[in-house]
Amino acid sequence: MKVEGFVASLRNAETICELFKILQEKGAPIVELDGQRFLIVVEGDFEGRKFWTEINGEKANQALGDAMLNSSSFPFKCKRPYTGGNVIFVNFDDIEVDDFLVAYREEEYGVFYLVKGGKAEEITAEEYGKLKTETPEFKIKSMSKEQMDMMGAFFG
Repeated sequence: MKVEGFVASLRNAETICELFKILQEKGAPIVELDGQRFLIVVEGDFEGRKFWTEINGEKANQALGDAMLNSSSFPFKCKRPYTGGNVIFVNFDDIEVDDFLVAYREEEYGVFYLVKGGKAEEITAEEYGKLKTETPEFKIKSMSKEQMDMMGAFFG
């Protein structure tokens, strides 16, 4: 599957639950697109109800830090007005730990995964809560000092 097809499929969601189901059907949280593996991160809202991705219990944008600058991000809109967000493709090869947790969340609902050795397994909310305290720190390759300096020069 291509990245464009993956993003387009998210447009079919009419609810947050449907969005999470589409992600699951596409293989999230770890998806292979164009021959490359990615960790899928989503964030946005459905008519004011926010949804987000957590990694080891922390919002993904905080867990990923400046590695987000190395990731591709695409906006998407869903069927209903005022619904959509961003899907972020994090290169799986940049992840420096073998085991971590991923959750697609909103205030009242979530889908939870344990990623072990590159394979994701769905777990319960209770298991997620317990494993959050036991899982080692999430680590991902961040930008080198030289790359950051170049970005600073680019953005001024």
